[in-house]
Order: sequence, then C-alpha cells, then structure tokens
Amino acid sequence: MTTLPLAGVKIADFSWVGAGPRATKDMADLGADVIKIESRKRLDLGRLSPPFAGGTRDPDASTFFAITNTSKRGVTINLTDPRGVEVAKKLVAWADIVVENFSFGYMDRIGLGYDVLKAIKPDIIFVSVSVAGRKGPLGPMRGYGNSAAALSGLAHLSGWPDRDPHMPPFAYGDVVAPMFATVAMLAALDYRRVTGEGQHIDISQVEPLVHVIADQLHAQEKPGNRSPHYVPHGAFPARGVDQWIAIAVRDDAEWAKLADVAGIAGTRFTTVAGRKRHEDDLEATLATFTRRHDKRTLADKLAALGIPAEPVNDGRDVWRDPELTERGHFREITHDKLGTCDMPAPPLRFSDSAIRVGPPPNLGQHNHDIFVDLLGLSEAEVDALTQAGALA
Repeated sequence: MTTLPLAGVKIADFSWVGAGPRATKDMADLGADVIKIESRKRLDLGRLSPPFAGGTRDPDASTFFAITNTSKRGVTINLTDPRGVEVAKKLVAWADIVVENFSFGYMDRIGLGYDVLKAIKPDIIFVSVSVAGRKGPLGPMRGYGNSAAALSGLAHLSGWPDRDPHMPPFAYGDVVAPMFATVAMLAALDYRRVTGEGQHIDISQVEPLVHVIADQLHAQEKPGNRSPHYVPHGAFPARGVDQWIAIAVRDDAEWAKLADVAGIAGTRFTTVAGRKRHEDDLEATLATFTRRHDKRTLADKLAALGIPAEPVNDGRDVWRDPELTERGHFREITHDKLGTCDMPAPPLRFSDSAIRVGPPPNLGQHNHDIFVDLLGLSEAEVDALTQAGALA
C-alpha cells in the first residue's frame, strides 16, 4: 500500500500571501495535516489577488490563493482578540510545526512568540519567513518578494545591458524561499525525532535568491539572453504572434549544423570568436530564418540534430504540455467556486509513496471540524466566540 510520506505531521499555518503558504502547500500535498489560520477581519492578501474564477472578486475564488493552499484545512481566528489567541494556542499545542510570515514582532505582540509557543509545547518547531530574516539590521523591514529581488541583486541582473535595472514581474523570493522552508521543516522534524527538541527556524527571502544567482553576482553588466560562452544563445521569433524558440549553440560543430539548416553562409560566423564579434548581425540573420517556422516543429528538428532548442511556452502552453501531463504534474480538483480544474502538484515523485492534491479551503470552511471535533470546544463556545468576533 502506498502512503503519503508526511502523513501524521501536523502544521498550524499562520502564514499568508505567498512565502509561507507556498511552503506549507508542499507539506500538505505530501500528506501533512495543515490547518490554515485566517481572519475575516483582515483577509489574506492572496484571497484578494486575481485572477478570480467567474470574474467576480470573491475571496474563495482566487486562483492565486488556490494554487498556494491546496490540500489544507482552514479556520478563521481573529488574532487581534485575546480570546482568539487562546484558541490559537490550542492549535499550537496540537501542532508539530507553526509557520508564520507576518511583519517583524507581530507574533510577539499578540502573545504567540517563540517563547510562548515553547511554554505551550516544548518541542515545537517554529518557522518564520521574512524578506531579510528576523535577526540582523534589516530584521524589522517590511516588504515582499520584490523587495528581496532588489536586495539580492536579482533586479540589477535582470533585463537588457543598455537599460535600467528591471524589477522581475514575479516575486521570485516568494517561491524560492518556501523551498528552503520546506527543506528546513523536514530537517527540523528529523532533528526532533533524534533529540526530542524543537527550534525556531529563521528564513529570509534575500539569502535564497543570492544562492540562486550567486554565480552571476560578479557580472559587471546584465547579460540579457546572451551567454559569454555559447553563441547564438537566446530566444528568437517564430511564426505567429509573440511566438518564440530558445536556441543555444555550444560549439562550432553545432553551429555548422544550424547554419546548414538555416542556410546561413559566410566565414565570419564559423568560430565562437567570430560569432561573438558579430553577435548582433548573427542574431538578426538567425531571426530572419526562425520567424518563418513553427516553434515546436523547428525545435524538434534542431534537437534531433543535437542542438539545444525548445519552444518558449506561454502559460497556456505550459498547462497543456504533454511532458508535464504525462508526469502527472497537474492534478484535477473539484471546488465549489473554482469548479473542476487542474492544480500543480509538488515537483517530485516517490517510487513507493503517494502525493495528493486536494482543493484549497474556503474561508472558515473547517471551523466546526477543527474547533469542536479536534480541539474539543463545545458548539455553544464556538457560537459565542464567533458571535463575539473572536473566531471570525
């Protein structure tokens, strides 16, 4: 019988938007019981982020929120209300791991700092994700993934050499940092299994981004799509509107094959040095050839010759990619607001364990299940706390 690899792991997820929820999504899809704590008093910004299924700004219909919160259960607790905090402490007592990515000092101010959590459960694993880490001169800074892009050097290295620094259109720190958070949680669980001790894990977004781009930080100018070693190296126009093909030529032998296919003659492109010296002309000449061809057909033809080439997929292409489909990367879920749709699964496979991808929770969907059935509050208590705004 195949099992979920993290079955039995319990996580109280106080995090919101992207950097925290993305890490706990992986844990949930791998079998952990992740309970997401939210509040109607201050909605998770992820729930307010488009696109929305049906076109209506419904906090239960955000596909951004859905993708980062699959397979979780959800409750509403007003953490500005001391009575709500007391209920949250019951979840801490239940959990193996607590995750948060609020602004600096928030968990301490509401009475859920690490010292308090340790007093409730001495072996608790407490994970904090922030832009620049909880300790250090930038610890108090508030920001998002784009702040990390600026601080890490990613913005400086993005874009074209003759233009200003480019802020990436996607908050990469919100995706890269959670991968480190997931690894850290698994390591902390193993450490606790061996020693019986929990710990506070402090994860910044800046440092993981530095790891990702470290080999480029010496660069004095932005490389754009070009490579210092391979030429041509870039994305070239293909037939159709905004269609592209990525091509990389690693040596002169590969260039000879590409030149033959493309009908490009002349000795100035024969060597790497020559191609580098005339790179502008080379790219323009190659683009004249590629824009006459379908990106997939040409990529297959070049790849068959041993030339690295792939079509540049847009979002629709990715969702239909046969390789990803065959690997089961997208899993079908059914949700009352999103309908039946596909969600990305964790990007790994186990030979003897399963992966599940379930629907994200609606706001407060599991309040009764968690507060009454799991934590043991009476229905009268839950009703009273709800009416008072503590569980809202």
